[in-house]
Amino acid sequence: MKIVGSVLLILGIIGLVVFGIQALNDSETFSVLGAEVAVSKANWTPVIISAFVLLVGFVLTLVRKKN
Repeated sequence: MKIVGSVLLILGIIGLVVFGIQALNDSETFSVLGAEVAVSKANWTPVIISAFVLLVGFVLTLVRKKN
């Protein structure tokens, strides 16, 4: 279980970084009355799924097999 957990943990971290940067780059800014307003058009679903995979991987690395 530790190996599977470690793989999921690493994949979750990579997914969070890649999809997080992509989501942050998919935002538009415009000026309203002198203030900059940012509007996100990003799809946050991959970020949420990556966070869930990271969490499952973290939990699986902590689980100890009982004899």
